[in-house]
Amino acid sequence: MWLEAEFTSEPFHGEGSPPEHALAARAAAAEAGLETDFGPFGTLARGESEQLFDALPVIAQAALEAGATQVTLQVRRAEPGRTEANEKPAEAAGPAVELTDALARLIADVEREMGAKLGELDRAGKQRAVRVLRERGAFGLRKSVSSVADALGVTRFTVYNYLNREAD
Repeated sequence: MWLEAEFTSEPFHGEGSPPEHALAARAAAAEAGLETDFGPFGTLARGESEQLFDALPVIAQAALEAGATQVTLQVRRAEPGRTEANEKPAEAAGPAVELTDALARLIADVEREMGAKLGELDRAGKQRAVRVLRERGAFGLRKSVSSVADALGVTRFTVYNYLNREAD
C-alpha cells in the first residue's frame, strides 16, 4: 500500500529560512528513501507503507533532537507513482470548494492560456500556473491558496512550496 505522511514541526518561524528542526525532519525522510515535498508549514513524505511506517519514528526523533517542541502527523493512503501530493484522478479533478468569482475567473483565464485544467498540468505547468496566478494577484484573495490547491489537485503545502521557489 502506498501512503503519504504530512508532518509539521513547531515552533514555526514565519518568514526567512526554515527552522533547523524542519530541515532535520525532511533530511530524515529523504534518508529513509521517501519522496518528499517541503513547504513552509510542513513536509510531505510518500512511499510504500512499510518504508513509511519504519521512517516515522526516525523523522519525529530527528525533528525533536534538532529543537522541535512538537511534531504533528497525518497519514493517508495515496496512489503509487504520483509526483504531486494528493493528486486527484482526472474524473475528480477541479475545485472541491466554492471559489470566489474573481478567483474562479483568474483560474479559468490561466486554464485557457495553458490549454488544460490546472489539475491536468504536469509539475512544471502547475508551477507556471501558480507563478501566473501570483503575478495577477490571485493570492491576495481570501482562501485563495486552498482554492488554487484544490484546482491544481495538490496540497496547500505544495502551493506554498511553489510560491516560495518563486520568491528565492
